[in-house]
Amino acid sequence: MLAAVLFLPVKTHAISAEKAIVMDGTTGQVLYEKDADERSLIASTTKIMTALVVCEQCNVLDRVRIPKEAVGIEGSSMYLQEGEVLTVQELLYGLMLSSGNDAATALAIYCGGTVEGFAEMMNDKARVLGLNGSHFVNPHGLDAPEHYATARDLAKLASYAMENPIFEQTVSTKNVRVGQRYLKNHNKLLWQVEGADGVKTGYTKAAGRILVSSATREGRRVVMVTINDPNDWQDHAQLIDHAFSDYTIRKVVSAGDVLGTVEVLGGVKKKVKLVAVEDFSYAMRPDETCEFLIPGSGFVYAPVAKNGSAGFVYVTIGGKAVGKVEVAYAVTIEQEEMPRKSFLKRLFGG
Repeated sequence: MLAAVLFLPVKTHAISAEKAIVMDGTTGQVLYEKDADERSLIASTTKIMTALVVCEQCNVLDRVRIPKEAVGIEGSSMYLQEGEVLTVQELLYGLMLSSGNDAATALAIYCGGTVEGFAEMMNDKARVLGLNGSHFVNPHGLDAPEHYATARDLAKLASYAMENPIFEQTVSTKNVRVGQRYLKNHNKLLWQVEGADGVKTGYTKAAGRILVSSATREGRRVVMVTINDPNDWQDHAQLIDHAFSDYTIRKVVSAGDVLGTVEVLGGVKKKVKLVAVEDFSYAMRPDETCEFLIPGSGFVYAPVAKNGSAGFVYVTIGGKAVGKVEVAYAVTIEQEEMPRKSFLKRLFGG
């Protein structure tokens, strides 16, 4: 079976990942994808959701006493001891820099009461964000049959999470001291790629190498996800560079621009212009141009009111809709008055 690949030409070699996606973190525009909707084990990239829920639900200055259930968890660890006390923020560092499964468990129990209760909070957040290809049963990502996500969902999740200032500050930290512990971020891209500011590594034998990355240059963010990729560092560095160099954000529409006209039936004027209510920007290659498509019948009935809602107009590139812009009527057009019949014509007809 051939892999489903969308390559909006970024000049690069075929990447090694089994599944992948490159997404503009602001617009959600997909610049590259490969089997991005197939469900997969996601290992420690699970902790993106864990950290997001904690950042939204807990005070990072709260102090947490480590329960025995969070000690000695299988896999990567920040080596918590039962009874020691750390802040939520310190545990977030252990979660996202050291990928501590023990930190994940401690935070889950503190925030959700139990690991199972916290997993429900994770799934609730996934539903709110429209992550329809994801389901969580634990906060750390150790392999489980009903624990999975897609590359597209991970990109959407990371893009949303990076808007949270506490989350962003945590995952962009390279090194930090937590008590007697010195934690170093596992994400090598923070040192290797210009503007890299997140997000999370992951690995289990069954899942393979998984990497979710983010980089920001001149206010624009690009998010990339690879699943089961033996060359993930190289692939992320190259594709992120190309995403910034090949595509630039352009303001396609400014509020007040005329995007088309429609016929007015029964009006004193026969056509009315449609003007944009809002700006619209999109990541485009230099050789690309936009066109505008007005949906519907192409006419309206009088009267129409200036600034009244006229629906929306599709923005297309190469015949493909890439967005839509709300539009309004440019002027008021009254209904045309019909000639009044004389008394005799009204009496006898004709």
